[in-house]
Order: sequence, then C-alpha cells, then structure tokens
Amino acid sequence: LIAKLFGKRVLLNYHSGEAEDHLRRWPRTTMPILRLADRVIVPSGYLVDVFARFGVQTEAIANTVDLERFTFRERQPLQPVLLSNRNLESHYNVAGVLRAFALIQRQIPEARLVVAGNGSENARIRALANELKLEQVEFVGSVSPAEMPALYDRADVFVNASLIDNLPLSLLEAFACGLAVVTSNAGGIPYIVANRSTGIVTALDDHEAIANAVLELFGNQELAAQLITAARAESQRYTWAAVRPAWCAIYR
Repeated sequence: LIAKLFGKRVLLNYHSGEAEDHLRRWPRTTMPILRLADRVIVPSGYLVDVFARFGVQTEAIANTVDLERFTFRERQPLQPVLLSNRNLESHYNVAGVLRAFALIQRQIPEARLVVAGNGSENARIRALANELKLEQVEFVGSVSPAEMPALYDRADVFVNASLIDNLPLSLLEAFACGLAVVTSNAGGIPYIVANRSTGIVTALDDHEAIANAVLELFGNQELAAQLITAARAESQRYTWAAVRPAWCAIYR
C-alpha cells in the first residue's frame, strides 16, 4: 500500500509450498494483496501452476545453490549412510524416513541414518526412533549453513519423505554434493527431480516405497552412479549465473 502511495512498482517473491492451502483458506486477504503486486515471482513451475488455478499470473525463477560451497564427491560404491536434513515438522514427515530406515536396516544391519534439523516434532521423532528400536541413528539437531557441506559429505544417500513441499534447496545441495536422492513426490519436487533420471521419486506418504528405492540403489550401483552423475549436471541449472539473467530482465 505504501509503495502504491508513492507510485512505486512492487515485486512479490513467494516461496511457500503451502500456497494452495493459503489461497483457499484466506482468499479475502491473500488475493487483494497479490493483485496489488506488479509482478509475482515464484521459485518453481509447480507454484506457477498453483497460482494459475486461482487466476494469478506468476513467473518462475529458481532458487540458487552455491556450487563453490558444496564439494562433489564420488560415491562408488555407494555406502549405506543416509541423511535427512528437513526440519522436524509434521509436513516434512521425518517420521516416514525413520519408518523407511527401519525396513532398510532389516536388510542392511550396518546402515546408518543422520537426522539433522529441529522443530515441534523433535520429541515425537526421537520417541518413534526408540519405539522402532532403531540402531545407528544420529540426531545432530540444527546445523548452521557453514556446517552443511560437511554434513552432506558424511552421507551417500539423501532421503526425503515430505508431504508438502515446493523447491527444497536441500535436494539441490544433495545434487551438487553427489548424494543419490530418494524423495517423495510432494508439491514441486517432481518439477526438479526426474524419476529414475536424477533421483528416485516415490508416491506420497509411502515409507515402504522409499525403503525399496534405497535398497534398489545399494543393489544396483550402476543405477546409483547414473543418477548421481545426472543430478550433478542438473545442479548447474540452479547457480546464480544461470538465474541471474532472468532476475535482471525483470528488474530492468
């Protein structure tokens, strides 16, 4: 409103994977605000499609990953060390990762899982690990951005079971570091992870499918290597150099 008062143009940059829920629940507040913006930018084709269903035109410019911060490491053969680094909130479904790991550990007893992140589900997630009698699960809590590259370097497989999502940077960072990616198909994830090309994408809320996908990677090292190579190449599309021209064009 202040920008309009002073005759300034407004660019709205919207990131949440919960867009559809927001727009459905609060149309009387969200829609007038959105229509005041001169341009609405979102980080994925997924949100372009969501907003279009509500009659709002948007443009997609991807989130970026700094490849200089994240070192690629060859993982041949793939080792049974898994990483989950989503916040411990219900919509990220870290519980699904633990349930998948329980099935994985039955087949590969030496498998390990590193769980990074914090949130309102912290106590519940830790209790579930005890209930499932999981061994070799390490909860490392919140990790600073400076420590993230070392965290990725510890693992070989990135596992994500989120129920609501948009364009998670953690997946792009996993691509850049050389982890094999197994993820649910929540929200915008299928727009950035091509199933059996740059990762394995499973159905929503299906921990058995996630476990089977991870086990398949350990049983098929050639497939794992192919996914990792393709994902590394895909990460180049999300550098600042790649997206800068789109931002500059909008501001000009």
